Amino acid sequence: MTLPDGKVLDVPAGATAADAIGKIGKRLLSATYAAEVNGRQVDLSFKLPESCTLRAFTYASPEGKEVFLHSAAHLLAMAVSRLYPAALPTIGPVVEEGFYYDFGNAPAFTPEDLAKIEAEMAKIVQENLPMRRAEMGKQEALRLFSSNKFKVEMIGEIPEGEHSAYYIGDEWCDLCRGPHVPSTGVLAAFKLTKVSSSYWRADSTRDSLQRIYGVSFPEKKMLDAHLSLIEEAEKRDHRKIGRELDLYSFQQEAPGMPFFHDKGNIILSELYAFMTEKMRKRNYEITRTPIILNQSLWLRSGHWDHYKENMYFTDIDGQPFAVKPMNCPGNMLIFKANFHSYRDLPIRAGEFGLVHRHELSGVLSGLFRVRCFTQDDAHVFCTPEQMKAEIADLIALAHETYSAFGFSYEVELSTKPEKAMGDPKTWEFAEGTLMEVLAEKGIPYKLNKGDGAFYGPKIDFHLKDAIGRRWQCGTIQLDMQMPEKFDLAYEGADGKKHRPVMLHRAIYGSFERFLGILVEHYAGKFPLWLSPVQVSLLAVSDPYNDYAESLAAKMRDEGIRAEANCRQETIGSKIRAAQMGKIPYMLVIGQKEKDSGALAIRTRDGKVEENIPIGSFIERVKKEINEKQAT
Repeated sequence: MTLPDGKVLDVPAGATAADAIGKIGKRLLSATYAAEVNGRQVDLSFKLPESCTLRAFTYASPEGKEVFLHSAAHLLAMAVSRLYPAALPTIGPVVEEGFYYDFGNAPAFTPEDLAKIEAEMAKIVQENLPMRRAEMGKQEALRLFSSNKFKVEMIGEIPEGEHSAYYIGDEWCDLCRGPHVPSTGVLAAFKLTKVSSSYWRADSTRDSLQRIYGVSFPEKKMLDAHLSLIEEAEKRDHRKIGRELDLYSFQQEAPGMPFFHDKGNIILSELYAFMTEKMRKRNYEITRTPIILNQSLWLRSGHWDHYKENMYFTDIDGQPFAVKPMNCPGNMLIFKANFHSYRDLPIRAGEFGLVHRHELSGVLSGLFRVRCFTQDDAHVFCTPEQMKAEIADLIALAHETYSAFGFSYEVELSTKPEKAMGDPKTWEFAEGTLMEVLAEKGIPYKLNKGDGAFYGPKIDFHLKDAIGRRWQCGTIQLDMQMPEKFDLAYEGADGKKHRPVMLHRAIYGSFERFLGILVEHYAGKFPLWLSPVQVSLLAVSDPYNDYAESLAAKMRDEGIRAEANCRQETIGSKIRAAQMGKIPYMLVIGQKEKDSGALAIRTRDGKVEENIPIGSFIERVKKEINEKQAT
């Protein structure tokens, strides 16, 4: 066998992958969950051919982690089958947060049910049952799973010769291509995290399912660290903090469509202003297009063929119209409204556009998954010669923006999806261009094959927040299809008609989702420039109310968001209320402050300063606001 480092290893004929890895080292074998032989992922029990390449997959590798987590999903499914024999296992994929398994014909699982299922999973782990692959023909598979209509449907879609199942012990099996860990005994550190509803094949017209999520790790200390992270994340939940700080709410009358209260809208306004300033410095036009446009536009753009299941429709004057799910077609109409010379390009057109997308009710999640949201959208129309420079400038804009909020980030390059429009050669050129720009700027990236937009490849930015979680936000998409669809043109230096290149970009992604991320990133303690209330003046008692109000008005005149708390409460209660509201600065106003004209300052983190002149404090706060410090 040839190993990844080029070394050659000899083992006896008939040896398994486990035998070979064990010869490399016993510690490696104990940490290995599957292998790759001649490019094919296999179980450790796989018998090796005479000559092959061999790789070991541990939890540290993406492949090994996926094998481990998917094996844990089967452990969950077996436990549910033991406790709820009528439940029908469907699929149990690995997802970013761990794994889940969907069950048909199952009860609405409760937290008490999850505890029972966890106990049964622990019992199966203790039994240390082998996980064994069995290959079979389609008819044999249909007989084996005849009582599970979901598996029968899946079996019918698998080509003949590719059917396989995994047995756990002699008691239970599941349809799966594998590979899996050798036995249940290695899956000891796990936790079921939540339950939700779903639909078979994500189709709301089909069976309703119960989905159980879980996580699993090779060691208990890794699980404990993860659970601590989850606990911290729950404290930062933007839905909870949003209620506490009176930022936004969600109403039954408009599911998936957030209502922003005054304080939440203040933050959104600051985000608008921040991005507007950056765009104006880069010579952007800022446009606005209607939210309802004729169906013919969406047929021309390709959204009708590729996206109509996510759109809302209406009739106006007997004509079919659609509520826009994206802003790009409207901005192409603006481009077409005027004649353009090559001297006019690049044209950078930004729009803070409200869009609506039909999301299934089961996937709605606070500000993170909504049905209406505002994109910080922009479209750059440029010549092929300008394309790389414009992409580089968009990457620089993303870097400036994320740094201002204290985010680090990782980059992914997504390529042509299976369902796409346009010439494959055009796609190759577009993908190569994005790769070249990233290489020239020295930006490492992960290749995400097949996840591009239907009209072009894209660069995605994944932000890392204060507690290490990753969020996909910004995107830069290179589109050579839409300009063709809409017959966009400019006059070149040769006097002839030429086709522009179109770059789609969003930096926040959506204002709503970005705000939710910020709430959790800062745990509600926004930097001063974003804080809805920046200064709270706390009157010690009624005689000082007028003075507190006058100081608050003076600060508002200076552009500081200040409020006076003149309620009939103790000063201790007022301080606690300001701290609960996560207000950056609290000023206690009493006789001493009125007589001296100086201030006693308390920060939300408990720092106290005495005898600060009013003018000095105002200038200090204005400077901090203008500098837009990240914390």
